[in-house]
Amino acid sequence: MLLIYVPKLTNRLGYTINVVMRNILQTDFAITSDTATFEAHKEARLCYAPKPVETADAIFLKSSHLLFETVIGDQECHYFDHNGLPAIFPVFHKDSALPFDPFAAIFYMLSRYEEYLPHREDEHGRMLTTETLAYKNGFMRTAVVERWALLIRDLILEHYPETVFVKRGFTFEQTIDIDSAYSYLHKGFFRTFMGLLRDGIHRRDLAEVQHRLRTLCGKEADPFDTFDYIIRLNQQYRYQLIFFALLGDYGVYDKPISYLNNDFRELLQHIGDHSKIGIHGSYDSALEPKRLEQEIQRLADILHRPIYRNRYHFLRFTLPRGYSNLEKLGITQDYSMGFADLPGFRNGSCTTLPFFHLSRNQEINLNIHPFMTMDTTFHTHMHLSPEEATEQYHALIDEVKAVGGTFSCIFHNQNLCEDFGWQGWRDVYEDVLQYAYQDTPNTDTTSKFNNIEND
Repeated sequence: MLLIYVPKLTNRLGYTINVVMRNILQTDFAITSDTATFEAHKEARLCYAPKPVETADAIFLKSSHLLFETVIGDQECHYFDHNGLPAIFPVFHKDSALPFDPFAAIFYMLSRYEEYLPHREDEHGRMLTTETLAYKNGFMRTAVVERWALLIRDLILEHYPETVFVKRGFTFEQTIDIDSAYSYLHKGFFRTFMGLLRDGIHRRDLAEVQHRLRTLCGKEADPFDTFDYIIRLNQQYRYQLIFFALLGDYGVYDKPISYLNNDFRELLQHIGDHSKIGIHGSYDSALEPKRLEQEIQRLADILHRPIYRNRYHFLRFTLPRGYSNLEKLGITQDYSMGFADLPGFRNGSCTTLPFFHLSRNQEINLNIHPFMTMDTTFHTHMHLSPEEATEQYHALIDEVKAVGGTFSCIFHNQNLCEDFGWQGWRDVYEDVLQYAYQDTPNTDTTSKFNNIEND
């Protein structure tokens, strides 16, 4: 068993060590603040402190202040390159096995510390991606949390080769957001009438009018109804599949089918029979917990079972408020941790991990499932062709495979319709599912995304 010495065990430090050793490296360990116990230990030893335990021949990692603090304030991260690997929180001690504090770096990323500090926001109240430390220093597409954890593992194995670490296998998780289940059907008289007026008079698009009318008459399938296609593919590949249903009230940014519509309710029940399903919290739900509670109850009533999963619509939430609300409402799994406008690792990780609430200085009962890519990111924000997007999917999947993490991606049912400017994206979707099956690439500890220019 690995014994880790720390001068004082704090909530931040205990959380970080547990995440690294148990969740990522999967090895047995214990923590002590007693130097005599540490010195007497005959197996692997690691000292994480401002200075080494002089009488113990152990791995020494010099600590910075971050994990021994309880306040939230500006941090001197100071990015630099360490043998091709991004590094922050540099330390200076001749005996330190690394020139930076990997535990502080991991905690800083996982807690989303920088999102608690003053920062600029976009029009939806989200922290600007270009304001993040990872974007500014070009390591947004590197799974730095896992890379730093593996660096710690390699140090331990170098000194204590008998230490056992369980090698994690790559997993793939596809998630589908249902912003609007149908393009033409089940929208009520007023929305249908206004859609016909818009297409026929304002856009003068007679082909669209005819398409809508044929669909309403039952002569053509609704283009957004791609659910059987998605479920059929998943039965072939058998990956984790999760749908997130938007059940908020109609508004500027929320345009769902009414939760009272019987056909929509039957569709959700059909989806729930073949996959996992969660709530897609509406645009204002992160700011109005009563609204989110109502939407969760709507889905629970339709499916006749409790709801534990959430993804915020537009990824619109702030920390810690958005996650505090989820915890109070009994949501234990959140899938909102990612960027809307660029692919990458928002919290530096591709591992499902519990969230640390900085304001309360404690871990909370909410697991974070980070995602790396979203179809609208490549298509709408980056304006990539399907072929260009496919290359980026491959590279990010390779990065996640290299560290044994979970590649999680977002697609939308409406974007797999091969219409409305989304021609070719079914090929992207099917390629991603197939590529995830291929052999794991070389697992070097350096990332192909190091020092990459931001798109």
